[in-house]
Amino acid sequence: MPTFKILISDPLSKEGVDILRKNKDFYVEEVEKLKEDQLVAKIKDFDALIVRSGTVATKKIIDAGVNLKVIGRAGVGLDNVDLEAASKKGIVVMNTPTGNTISTAEHAFTLMMSLARSIPLADKSVKDGKWDRKKFMGVELYGKVLGIVGLGRIGSEFAKRAQSFGMKVMAYDPFLTQEKAKSLNVEPVDLPTLYENADFITIHTPLTEETKHLIGEEAFKRMKKGVRIINAARGGIIDEAALAKYIASGKVAGAALDVYESKATPPVDSPVYGMESVITTPHLGASTEEAQLNVSIDIAECVQDALLGKGYRNAANMPFIPEESLALMKPYILLAERMGSFQTQLIEEPIKEVKVKYAGDISNLDVSVITRALMKGIFEPILVEHVNYINSVFIAKERGISVTEKKTTEVMDFANLICVEFVTEKKEYLIMGTLFGNKEPRIVMIDEFYVEAIPGGVILVISNNDIPGIVGKIGTIIGKAEVNIAGINLGRNKKKKLAISLLNLDSELPKEVIKKLSAIEGVTSVKQVKI
Repeated sequence: MPTFKILISDPLSKEGVDILRKNKDFYVEEVEKLKEDQLVAKIKDFDALIVRSGTVATKKIIDAGVNLKVIGRAGVGLDNVDLEAASKKGIVVMNTPTGNTISTAEHAFTLMMSLARSIPLADKSVKDGKWDRKKFMGVELYGKVLGIVGLGRIGSEFAKRAQSFGMKVMAYDPFLTQEKAKSLNVEPVDLPTLYENADFITIHTPLTEETKHLIGEEAFKRMKKGVRIINAARGGIIDEAALAKYIASGKVAGAALDVYESKATPPVDSPVYGMESVITTPHLGASTEEAQLNVSIDIAECVQDALLGKGYRNAANMPFIPEESLALMKPYILLAERMGSFQTQLIEEPIKEVKVKYAGDISNLDVSVITRALMKGIFEPILVEHVNYINSVFIAKERGISVTEKKTTEVMDFANLICVEFVTEKKEYLIMGTLFGNKEPRIVMIDEFYVEAIPGGVILVISNNDIPGIVGKIGTIIGKAEVNIAGINLGRNKKKKLAISLLNLDSELPKEVIKKLSAIEGVTSVKQVKI
């Protein structure tokens, strides 16, 4: 009698299904195109659900899964799984973040080659009975400068292929260290430098509030005349209206897109739809036989291991923690993740090393999970990869970032303390956090400043010279912007005559208000952090 029942609700490659069917502990059932109510009625008897992009694992379905322990997504994205609902029920959600790396990198590179030689237009011309060779004069990749925005797994694979074609590769990635750049033989640069020098630009970042329209009006103004753009990452990173404008002006020679701002399929409402200089494909990054096979095998093995108690790979939510430790560790996990997210939004240069020190009673816990939460917080705001508690440390290793842990039972200023040093090429940054009342997270030190800041929501971080009147001017400007200050915390270094202000806000400040705050005499830095 099988111990576990597995429901596969979207087509999965035979090789992946066979892995599960061969295990005598599993009963496997394959269904297709069930409506939500049908899946709600069926899921109650199953221990695991495997989906692709066709099934949407809604809260209603998850709540109906009374025996559900695992949800596996054969693919990278988890947009079709209600992660919060699953986490609340203690259901492990896993995906396959590496299965389509090569497929996506190759497709993006194919788009670049097609763009360089106008392959789609030339093909159509010949099929229309024409032989217009002059019209399709192309450019060579050899000797050209390639700019890669986002040097994760896919970006790194793209770089290797470009170098084999004799291209010079420069890359922008906020977490790219000198050592990692050297190992890949790429030149690390800032975005303005990349825009100003690249002949081809390829994008491999996530779509976040920070990266939405990253390639927009200001970016296009900086670019070389004749630049070509490739996007096989996420729609919305490129401002397509601005792209259409600069293609029409001749500033941009062309673009190749696999993803779009438009939700329509095909994207008929996109400003670039139908433009001769724009190559369009229907989101084919992962559409290869090998990628589909890889994700099927990967998710089958992940689900198998999870059900048999062999561990969770590629878990998108909380890894297994013994029940007796969970209540104690949860507040520390939350604190560490928020500390990481807070600090990574303040640091502008690549992080080279992260040193974590646990002091007090917390050192008696299994702090590895807390360190993973810290790293998740560091990477999540900006990386294209889906970052979770399992893979965050491995992502750090891939990026060439050293992560070290140290424990001490010595009681410092607080009964329990998490101290984190962030080392970059230029300097070291320090942040300390603790729990008030054993459950309320607080940041208690930022560099040389003692504070008692709540790490949550929108936080305005202002550095300034310690002179009278600055706090009043800050409050006046924010008040005129009709944004409420929920809390304010001040730190001072009297010897250096420096100060820091942390303001918890009810909502974000517009960019023009940030500029006004930055213009206050004595203010040296204004940054808005969202946690």
